[in-house]
Amino acid sequence: MSYPESKKFFDQAHKHIPGGVNSPARAFKGVGGTPLFIKRAKGAFMYDEDGNELVDYIASWGPMILGHAFPAVIEAVKKAAEDSTSFGAPTVLENRMAERVCGMVPGLDKVRMTNSGTEATMSSIRVARGYTGRDKIIKFEGCYHGHGDSFLIKAGSGALTLGHPSSPGVTAGTAKDTLTADYNRLDSVQRLLEENREEVAAVILEPVAGNMGCVPPTEGFLAGLRRLCDEHGALLIFDEVMSGFRIARGGAVERFGVQPDLMTYGKVIGAGMPVGAFGGSAEVMGVVAPDGPVYQAGTLSGNPVAMSAGLALLAELDENPSIYDELEQQAGSLQKELGKVFNSHGITVTDNRVGSMLGFFFCEGPVESFSDVSRTDTGFFARFFHGMLREGIYLPPSAFEAWFVSHCHDDEVIRKTVDAADRVLSTLNETGASR
Repeated sequence: MSYPESKKFFDQAHKHIPGGVNSPARAFKGVGGTPLFIKRAKGAFMYDEDGNELVDYIASWGPMILGHAFPAVIEAVKKAAEDSTSFGAPTVLENRMAERVCGMVPGLDKVRMTNSGTEATMSSIRVARGYTGRDKIIKFEGCYHGHGDSFLIKAGSGALTLGHPSSPGVTAGTAKDTLTADYNRLDSVQRLLEENREEVAAVILEPVAGNMGCVPPTEGFLAGLRRLCDEHGALLIFDEVMSGFRIARGGAVERFGVQPDLMTYGKVIGAGMPVGAFGGSAEVMGVVAPDGPVYQAGTLSGNPVAMSAGLALLAELDENPSIYDELEQQAGSLQKELGKVFNSHGITVTDNRVGSMLGFFFCEGPVESFSDVSRTDTGFFARFFHGMLREGIYLPPSAFEAWFVSHCHDDEVIRKTVDAADRVLSTLNETGASR
């Protein structure tokens, strides 16, 4: 498999785009080589500018739960665009989206649309500070909540892949208000809360970490955070930009039975279009302007095309709950069969999964925190990644990103993936490039 067209376009991109990409996670810095330029996608497959067919495990970083170009979504986008792509004024679609989202997620009374997951998380922190009258927040090492200044302290995703988990351009004043705890370690949170009594506005986390690979919460971790936040008067924020509506119809709240004060969303509620949202109880959301003093705005928030696309996807998920059972089975099959292949080739691997989110770490387990994730063999992953790419399997181009299975990843697609992995590992063993 060759990529001359992608290389040509990547070289051209460097002329006017920093690094040749509009998001660092796409740059292949964690694996080396040239990013592929994608031309189209359908179902479980993407097709690059060179005409290569690729089984896709990125799923646009999560939202393509029903596969690419899902017919109802495409039809909704076309229909909405015919009436204009934006108004800058209220539409009934926004009402329908808010009603649908609040109806699916337990404890979600009110929701405000944004244009990205980053906007949603930034806004949720502002709301928490406005509601509590406090300045500091606690986040977790390896969790990524977008590129807001408050979050680029020991962050995951592209920042972690590039080896720069703290970013220049973040002021010392902002950094001092961001406290960092260890994921799945309640004692580290308790210590920070006690050392900063009545100063912490919120604890924010990915309830299932997806930006340092897939790292599930350990038994009692989320419930323990709820208890600590209640004891110290801090709000608990679930960043469900990745996990929302993917790991369950009602996201982490439904799956784990723990109720946060605020929740943030993105990706899925736009069916892959640029969109985000944050919401929570009526009491907490009551401080948001124009009802309250905490200002938040977005000229294109609730864009009719994005709302139409998201409504089409959410309606399918809401009205056909068996989809989640099928996703569970499909992702579980991939996890099990790939595990067998790795074991047959003598490869040490730890696999994590929650619903249709997966993570494979080339190290001894368990993998429960950023320090555990850091032990993965990134060099081996890069070799494995490129071997799979040559076989037509497109994995996330970083050892620190979750894999996503769509409803279109049927038995045939999974078998194709597993067989490809077997051939790649055989080749790596023969060339002495295995671990």
